[in-house]
Amino acid sequence: MPFNSGKPPAGDPTVTQRQHHRTDRAFTLVEILVVVVILGILAAVVAPRFTNAISDATENAAYSELQKIRRAIDVYMARNNGLPPDVTTGYGTWGGMIGTGDYLKRAPVNQYLPATNEGRIYAAADAAPDTVFQSDYGWLFNTATGELWAGGFDLNDEPLPKP
Repeated sequence: MPFNSGKPPAGDPTVTQRQHHRTDRAFTLVEILVVVVILGILAAVVAPRFTNAISDATENAAYSELQKIRRAIDVYMARNNGLPPDVTTGYGTWGGMIGTGDYLKRAPVNQYLPATNEGRIYAAADAAPDTVFQSDYGWLFNTATGELWAGGFDLNDEPLPKP
C-alpha cells in the first residue's frame, strides 16, 4: 500500500482548480465598499420622492373630501329650498348632513391638517379662507351661503404651505 502524505499528488488538476475557485468567489473590501456607496446614493435620490408622494396624497385626499362635501351640501340645499345645512362650529358638527345617510355617512376629516384639527369646523356667516383659521380648523363653512373650504387651502382650493 502506498504511503499517503495528505498532500495531493503533484499535477492533480482537480485540487488546484478547487483551491483556485475558492479564492475567486470572495469579494474584496473595495468591491463591497463600492456597492455600499452606490446603494447609499440610490437611497438619497429615491427617498425624497417618497416623501413628496405622501404630501401629494394628503393634499389629494383633502381636496377629494372637500369636493364630496360640497356635492352633499348642494344636494341638501336643493332638497331644502336653498337653505344651507345647520352646520355649527365644533368638532364634527355637521348637523343634518350626518346620520340620515342621504348626505354624509360620517363626519369628514381633512387629512392635510394635523389629527387634532382635521375634523374641526368653523361655521359663521362671514366664514371664508383666512390664514388665521388655516391650521386651526379642518373645514370653513359659510352659514349664509353654504360655501365650504378646506383648512390649509386658499380661496381657489390650492394648498397653502403647511405650518
